[in-house]
Amino acid sequence: MKVVLKLGGSLIEQAENLLKEVDSHFGDRENDVKILVVPGGGIFANSIREASRKYSLTDDASHWMAIASMEQYAYMLNDMTGIPLIDDTDHIPKGVSILLPYKMLKDTDELEHSWDVTSDTIAAWVARRTGAMFIKATDVDGVLERDELIEEITANELESMGETCADRILPKILACYCMDCTIINGNYPERVVAAIERKVVKGTYIKGNI
Repeated sequence: MKVVLKLGGSLIEQAENLLKEVDSHFGDRENDVKILVVPGGGIFANSIREASRKYSLTDDASHWMAIASMEQYAYMLNDMTGIPLIDDTDHIPKGVSILLPYKMLKDTDELEHSWDVTSDTIAAWVARRTGAMFIKATDVDGVLERDELIEEITANELESMGETCADRILPKILACYCMDCTIINGNYPERVVAAIERKVVKGTYIKGNI
């Protein structure tokens, strides 16, 4: 089983505990579970946004700088947890690993260069590339409408909602490739573990196909 776990930058304070919990359940290199953590940008990407506004950077420069910020978060997560880093998806090791995405994205360059494409879309792209189950861990319970949790929604319905806890391009990617995604509150590591185990868990399940 392969899983792409997008770890939002909003979880930076909880990331160490979350990843150690995931690693304690799935880090055994003898099992057949491969969990690839795709880091968000968080505080590192925010500094790029500020620089982009202040210095009127081009979309191309901002795009690659933002992806490089994901690698900063990846190195931080590796330092906190000891979980190994990898820089391609051709040979994902068993257990848990953390992706350094810059080289792979630079080599393929398939995604739009804009602030609409964030680490959410990049994680979905990685999940499609690897044929993995896709889980997005963030700091809210899932997609909310008037403070009420939406437990299940199609990608097309999500796109029509406008701004949510997912980036604007993610619903299009999910719909285009008929990919599903589960959004989980990473402040509760047990929910993330349960989602990886394909158990019913509090969150939002996004259906890529109608």
